[in-house]
Amino acid sequence: MIRVLLADDEHLIRGAIATLLGLEPDIEVVAQVARGDLVAQAVREHGPDVIVLDIEMPGMDGLSVAEALPGHAVLMLTSFGRPGYLRRALAAGVRGFVPKDASSDELATAIRRVHAGGRYLDPEMAASAMMAGESPLTDRERDALAQAARGASVGEIAKSLHLTEGTVRNYLSSAITKLGASNRITAIRAAQEKGWL
Repeated sequence: MIRVLLADDEHLIRGAIATLLGLEPDIEVVAQVARGDLVAQAVREHGPDVIVLDIEMPGMDGLSVAEALPGHAVLMLTSFGRPGYLRRALAAGVRGFVPKDASSDELATAIRRVHAGGRYLDPEMAASAMMAGESPLTDRERDALAQAARGASVGEIAKSLHLTEGTVRNYLSSAITKLGASNRITAIRAAQEKGWL
């Protein structure tokens, strides 16, 4: 049996996925959690073979969870097929990336392939990621823009990143230019749509 841990904050979706996977003769859902920050404990307690993570969860997002669990067989199941998410997931060692609108057969196939040591990437998501290219933002530009997205002022960003306010303004201006945006708001929106934030 392939032992699976499901992490998704939407109770109805998590329950439906668990029920559908329970119909597979070789897959058993051994644990379910609703928060990203509960995954590591559930992994220690249940020892799953494959961890299926949603990306957007309270406590800790699925990508951060995957980065914190190197060496585990992780599959992302998400309604957010943003190219940057796929690239970040692959860099974290995630072996599968499946959209939530996939069929239960496709999800079961992906789990089996990931369990066997292979990879499973939804073809449409993979094509979108390839077409989108790499993020043009440097780490500092991304950090500054991410904090601006959370509503932080230039002064707050400067203090948090241990930079001067002028340097933060330069990073934000550079990010806006690289993203072809007219201001911070449109730059943030563009970066979020690509999954670069």
